[in-house]
Parts: sequence; C-alpha cells; structure tokens
Amino acid sequence: MHSKIYIFGLMKKETFESALRSTWNLVSKMYNKEASKFDSTMATGFALLSIDTEGTPSTTLGPKMGMESTSLSRLLNTMEERNLIYRTQNPDDGRSILVHLTAFGKEKRDDSKDVVLHFNKIIEESLSPEKITTFFEVINNIKEKAQNFEHFTPIIKTK
Repeated sequence: MHSKIYIFGLMKKETFESALRSTWNLVSKMYNKEASKFDSTMATGFALLSIDTEGTPSTTLGPKMGMESTSLSRLLNTMEERNLIYRTQNPDDGRSILVHLTAFGKEKRDDSKDVVLHFNKIIEESLSPEKITTFFEVINNIKEKAQNFEHFTPIIKTK
C-alpha cells in the first residue's frame, strides 16, 4: 500500500518523485551514518568508488557523481588533505588532471565498497528475483521519461 502525502492540505496519491526523494534521503542518511564511523561522508565514499584504478580525469567525476564543479573541487581538496587521493597531469591531455587513489584511499574505497555491497545484499535477500527485475524496469522507465520530459513547449521569441 502506498502512503499518502499532503499537498496544500489536500490528500493526494503519493507521487513517484516523493517516493524517490524520501527513499533516497533515507539511503543517504544511512550511508552518511556508516561513513561517519570512519570519520568520512557518503560523498567521499562515492568519490572513492568513482575513481578508476588507473586514475580518472577530474572533469568526468562531476557528471559521474552528479556534482557541480565547485562542490566537487571542495570534496577533492578535502580528500587530498586527508591523503585519500593525489593528482597528476593527464599524459594524454596536458590540460587535464587525473585523480588517483593513494594506498590509504584504496583502503577506504574497500570500506565503502563493503558497505554498498552489504546493503545491496540485504535488499536482494528480501526481494524475489521478479521484484528486482521489475524494480529496475520501473527505474529505467522513470529515467527515460525524465530525460525526454517536457511539459511546456518552449516559446521562441522573434524580433
């Protein structure tokens, strides 16, 4: 049974957006709680998991993580201060910087990976294979609709 939400004082059916947002908020809080046990954050753990073993161009991390460049820059500076990462020039493109994990960063990446895998295992064990398949079908449908959604037709102004 879907829970109800109140919009402007009227009882309405729960929206997909509110279900996604409230679920993500709970998952995010859970990951941040786990990360705090290592004096870290979910964003740091996610960044560690997003950096390839051979290094990742800093310009691709933002889109990969859904972060704005200023937030990513602050995060990378903090991670560098904590000796989780180091940066080098990209040998293929002198204008680009590669982000690499330090030995300590690899250790913390493994911690992050263990948390994510454990959480996913708990979910998988509580759902049938059919429900898991349906979940990903629904999520992919929402992604597709969101990428192509346009409610209002843009008005082109001419002079």
